[in-house]
Amino acid sequence: MSVGMFTSFITRHWFSPTAIAIWSDDATLQAWLDVESALARAQAKLEMIPQDAADRIATCCRAERFDHERLSREIAFAQHPFVPVLKQLEESCGEPAAGFLHWGATTQNIFDTAIALQLKQTHAHLIGVLQRCEDHVGKLALQHQATLQAGRTHGQHALPMTFGFKAAAWHAELRRGRERLAARANGAFLTYFGGAIGTFAAMGGKGRAVEEEAARLLGLAPARLPMRSSFDRVADYLTGFAVLSGTLQKIAGDIVFLQRTEVGEVEEAFHMGKVGSSTMAQKRNPSAALVLVSLCRLLEARMPLILSSMVRMDEGDSSATNVCDIVVAEMAILAASIAEAAERVLGGLKVNEAAMARNLELTQGLIMSEAAMMQLAPMIGRHKAHHLLYEAAQETATQGTPFGETMRNALQRVELADVRLNLSPSAYLGEISEIIRDGSG
Repeated sequence: MSVGMFTSFITRHWFSPTAIAIWSDDATLQAWLDVESALARAQAKLEMIPQDAADRIATCCRAERFDHERLSREIAFAQHPFVPVLKQLEESCGEPAAGFLHWGATTQNIFDTAIALQLKQTHAHLIGVLQRCEDHVGKLALQHQATLQAGRTHGQHALPMTFGFKAAAWHAELRRGRERLAARANGAFLTYFGGAIGTFAAMGGKGRAVEEEAARLLGLAPARLPMRSSFDRVADYLTGFAVLSGTLQKIAGDIVFLQRTEVGEVEEAFHMGKVGSSTMAQKRNPSAALVLVSLCRLLEARMPLILSSMVRMDEGDSSATNVCDIVVAEMAILAASIAEAAERVLGGLKVNEAAMARNLELTQGLIMSEAAMMQLAPMIGRHKAHHLLYEAAQETATQGTPFGETMRNALQRVELADVRLNLSPSAYLGEISEIIRDGSG
């Protein structure tokens, strides 16, 4: 029986198969064993344990050699998540190697280091997907740098712009999100071999050297001060997931709005067989963008658990680490799933240039009121120009008279009837072209 979002037949297609594989029980067990193997090999190099014992431990650290059903039963009985793993590993290694296993380490050392391994794998996948998202959006920005569109603030038409400008903003924020994660990764993927409280007390004076060597073997960085109660470095990295999620939720929200029937300026990819409703046959919902929004909300809701897990009693507190062991995995899977969902949405986005042009005319020219004001300002002052155009704009809004006409009438009242203003949207785009070229190259 499948229970839960990652395995349910209803929702499992939302989630990244790559990330799920990284955080599966098999992969998690293997990550624990990889850490044990690296610890033994590092200690053998430093002549803390026999080389033969380390070789034997490394050979036996294979997840497929373990009885998972037995592990499940014994973990429940022992009420400890790792001692039953060690028990099976000891049996597999035999004597005398079993006697040198887990030398000077504690469970959280293994788990925290294994999480770093899994996060590093997830990070590599995530960065690749985000780069492809950037590529899609960068192409949209350049392709539509001259495609006129109404710029909106507070849900209302504001100034003319181009769709390329909106896409360039998406691109820049996505790039910053990827770069932010890359920067934070430098201090997040660490080894933790400090022992019971982080002092290397059981390592015979070679603890920091062991950590350096084990980190090299695992492709991680040494924590150097591996206090079990410190979680800020991982929390900092995971905060990058939450910020990225905010960016992608905003982009998805833009797409949902722009696909509204009354707007119709973009549409996510459609294929025959994609169904919007069980009763309304006409519906072509932005379902992929809405799933993306849902995934972002699921990730963001877990961030408070990460922050509260930074608060740890004394030098070790399983009430906090128990939460992290679950939530870090969930956030990693969600982050990868969000990126993959974004790639699907952005890679298949269709742009309706005709709808953008049509919508630009909906306000009968009101979108050019600022342009008119700035042309009049040198003649009568910005404040007087704003007052004049405000009255003309309200007449257009209430009576439906085109703005060009109400504005001409207003100009006559102040003896500016001969003034000719340029009210072409394409003439009031500011520095859009330069912004797009600089931001999307």
